[in-house]
Amino acid sequence: MCHSSYEDPDVRTKIRMAGIRGLQGVVRKTVRDELQANIWERQHMDKIVPSLLFNLQDPTDSGSPGCEKESPAELTERCFRELLGRAAYGNIKNAIKPVLMHLDNHSLWEGKSFAVRCFKIIMYSIQSQHSHLVIQQLLGHLDANSKSSATVRAGIVEVLSEAAVIEASGSVGPTVLEVFNTLLKQLRLSVDYELTGSCDPYSNNMTTTDQERQLQEAVIKTIGSFANTLPIYQRAEVMLFIMGKIPVPGIYPALGSPIAGFEGSRMIQVMLLKSLLQVTERYESSNMLAALPSSFLEPLLSFTLMEDPEIRLLVLSILISLIDRHQNTHKFTFLSILSDISVLKLKVDKCSRQDNLFMKKHGQRLYRHIFLTCSEENSGRSHYQALYTLLALLSVELANEEVVVDLIRLALALQDLALANDERLSLYNRCAVHALSAAYLSLISQLTTVPAFCQHIQEVIELRQKEVPYLLPEDIFIENPRVPESLERVEGEVLFQQFQIAEVLGGSGYNIDILNTPFTPQITDEDRLSKRKSIGDTISLQMDMDPRYSPEREQKSPAEQITFETLKNAIVDSVNGEEQEREKRRLVVERFQTAPFEEIAAHCGAKSSLLQSKLDQIFELTIRPPPSPSGSASQGQTPTRSVPVYEMKFPDLCVY
Repeated sequence: MCHSSYEDPDVRTKIRMAGIRGLQGVVRKTVRDELQANIWERQHMDKIVPSLLFNLQDPTDSGSPGCEKESPAELTERCFRELLGRAAYGNIKNAIKPVLMHLDNHSLWEGKSFAVRCFKIIMYSIQSQHSHLVIQQLLGHLDANSKSSATVRAGIVEVLSEAAVIEASGSVGPTVLEVFNTLLKQLRLSVDYELTGSCDPYSNNMTTTDQERQLQEAVIKTIGSFANTLPIYQRAEVMLFIMGKIPVPGIYPALGSPIAGFEGSRMIQVMLLKSLLQVTERYESSNMLAALPSSFLEPLLSFTLMEDPEIRLLVLSILISLIDRHQNTHKFTFLSILSDISVLKLKVDKCSRQDNLFMKKHGQRLYRHIFLTCSEENSGRSHYQALYTLLALLSVELANEEVVVDLIRLALALQDLALANDERLSLYNRCAVHALSAAYLSLISQLTTVPAFCQHIQEVIELRQKEVPYLLPEDIFIENPRVPESLERVEGEVLFQQFQIAEVLGGSGYNIDILNTPFTPQITDEDRLSKRKSIGDTISLQMDMDPRYSPEREQKSPAEQITFETLKNAIVDSVNGEEQEREKRRLVVERFQTAPFEEIAAHCGAKSSLLQSKLDQIFELTIRPPPSPSGSASQGQTPTRSVPVYEMKFPDLCVY
């Protein structure tokens, strides 16, 4: 009766209404009748649920105004809600599976609207403590459709997004990381499908780049919408979870299919960072040590040294989202010289003890990566804008007197970087770094409210406006930047003077010792690894162990006497040592790129055995029983057996 296709619409509506009312009566009898035990069995649910869904979706089911007060769709929805509301824990699966099969059989995932409507009804009707079971069913169905078309997967993801948001406000339980794990897995699969053009190599199930990109956007949106409904502590766990999935330079990545290659690795990095940005956009934490722990900050900052400009920009955006706790980001949208920052109406709170600890622990690392990011040759207008916003937020959110001096020192170091005429930086980049330094010094001088400092910055800016306007953001960060032919005239009074700034800040009570020390960040081995395009090269360098730690060598080496000749030889041999180290690294990379797999496996196996033997020696030393409390044996006598700790006899005064 529910599936009646009678030609007369009025008769068809009456027949369907009668069928739905019959089902409604069956559902209500489950409370007291013997049907309560068997109506939830699969063979019954496979008939009841599709009948309800058929009437729920049929657009021709509008009731006759003269005969009925409500349409079959309205009555069906009420009946469907009643059925779901009576479902116990063990019956949820049998009630949801027919819904999934119906949507599959009638290709209803692609339209999205009906599928979303169905699961909204489901999520709001079932008991809240059972809602995570629905999410698990959807996750399993998404996995089962991993080789389906991109439109089907995108539809399931859209439904999962709506359902997860509703479920997150109730019983979340253990499904949190399961949701993110499944979504991140779908991102990785989508990358493979986009690069190969096929969802299944054994069938003709083809896909297009546009379809996969739409799916990727839907997954990223779902990650963000679900994460934003979670408590703060769970969002922090989600951020660490996503960071652990990103192929981080210097750490062996889980890249999924080997088909992806380097381009696939880059795409995965970009999409996972976009997902991370979605999670952080509404993340608010008063404790920066909790928001940016070392386990999260260090791998994140390593991406600022990647050659891909899109990756660097995403990292800067993530840092901005996490540091901005008073919604000040939009006030620094445009990189420009501000004559009066009071118009911004900044929200500034006094730095807490946790903020001071955070900057003391991570401040120098942040400054160093900001400086190195400015020295990248393929940075564009958006990068300098993000760097300005990041510097401004550090000044507003986390700056005490010590941090202010450090940031001024960093801004002067950026000016020196632009003056250095480094071949890596184009003329535009050098002008952009000058403009960034000027805009930031103008901002921080007004934040410090030291009149002489503000006056010096303002005088230099006014002189630049007259003589070298291309060193200011108004001439550089525009559609058609006015770049000069050279920067030979940039000297003297058009530059910010370090000694003059140090003098006025020192007179106002600031500790300027650090300001008088040049800011020269050194690129470490970690940075060199991060700069590499090939993650395989990074791994090979890390796997090459130093033979000096071989267990065959003596554990102790005699102390070397340092003489004049020793120092002289060290100075002479330093250059040769660097060349030898460079050649050694080149050979290692070449070995891992060209050698057969068996040779590489044998090499790594030998190294691991050396490591294991060394560990065995260490364990043997650490687990050896301590000597007896009675003391060692006298000379000429056989030493007594060592007594384990649990057999020792201690005086009563030593026992608690």
